[in-house]
Amino acid sequence: MLELTTSNVWMMLCIALVFIMHLGFACVESGFTQSKNTVNILFKNTLTPAIGLVSYTILGFNLMYPDFADGPGWFDFSGFFLNDNLGLAYNPSFTYWTSFLFQAMFAATAATIVSGAVAERVKISAYLIFTILFVGFVYPAIGSWTWGGGALGDMGFYDFAGSTLVHAVGGWGALAGVIVLGPRLGKYVNGKVVDKPGSSVPLATIGVFLLWFGWFGFNGGSVLSADPAKTSLVLVNTSLAAAAGALGGFLMGYIAFKRLDLGMVLNGVLAGLVGITAGADLMLPGSSLLIGFIAGVLVVLSAMTLDKLKLDDAVGAISVHLTCGIWGTLVVGIFGDKAGWSQFVDQLTGVAICGAAAFGSAFLIFFLLKKTIGVRVSAEHETQGLDSHEHGIRGYTITHE
Repeated sequence: MLELTTSNVWMMLCIALVFIMHLGFACVESGFTQSKNTVNILFKNTLTPAIGLVSYTILGFNLMYPDFADGPGWFDFSGFFLNDNLGLAYNPSFTYWTSFLFQAMFAATAATIVSGAVAERVKISAYLIFTILFVGFVYPAIGSWTWGGGALGDMGFYDFAGSTLVHAVGGWGALAGVIVLGPRLGKYVNGKVVDKPGSSVPLATIGVFLLWFGWFGFNGGSVLSADPAKTSLVLVNTSLAAAAGALGGFLMGYIAFKRLDLGMVLNGVLAGLVGITAGADLMLPGSSLLIGFIAGVLVVLSAMTLDKLKLDDAVGAISVHLTCGIWGTLVVGIFGDKAGWSQFVDQLTGVAICGAAAFGSAFLIFFLLKKTIGVRVSAEHETQGLDSHEHGIRGYTITHE
């Protein structure tokens, strides 16, 4: 009984840590984007976890953790709303309700990733509809293939805390949105990339540190118990990868841009965190340092590549969550306890299947929205800012008498 209580308390603490990550995302996105869109960014980031919790309650949890009728499969559903008598797959180390809330906090994160990439030009109505569908259907269906006892996990695919199942799934959704929406006005002019300075570098920095803080719950809670040896190893690996990611972003940013680029250091931290998430329980600290450092390098190279392709990601979400999510998933077959060619093939297969499903679904949703209600604000609204046109207030209202 004491062990159950200890694990349950630890998981509830992790729930609180993952919850605070939504504030981190809000700070990063609003800090890295223009001040004329601050309220719009905060509006989306407030409603995203709200929509995520409600849709995951009504539908998502029972879709992600069904009782597969004929053994591990690709789709099953245990009914609407929560019911601890349904016999759903959840960990016996803590209660049904704790299990639900921990997974619900994860669910909204996938949509929040999309929010940053499509910022400053997406219609709020289109984004909210996308969030309902993506969090309600797409994310839990893909998650069930591994975490819910489905076919992909049965094939050998491994993702400890979601480098693919959370981050890359959200990253694929972000890539689909960026392609359908197109770049912000004036972002690419005569073959050159035009910087659009964010509203607050300090706010973005605060956001990254909040995300790093929250990741202790994101990865630490994914142990699914308060086991001291496993939990402490996961937290060490998480911290080391984040630190090494910052160094990788710093060095690669300096090589690429010949300046001390704070934005790349901040995204390097996040890159390292995403990169270690799939195998945080499998690695030794030395491997975690290398994984994080390479992730920090990759996030810079990815951002440069996206700009060359004129794929406008307002905050670098695709580079952080998709590029480094894929990297973090594949390294399970390269380093750590499961390393080997067979595992690498399993990881590559999982990346391909989840990527096709997430990108295909997100692209279809955005495309249908584009053909019906439209996905992009008018040029006038984008130029003048979404705050005044969609919300009627400004994010920064400092006045002098």
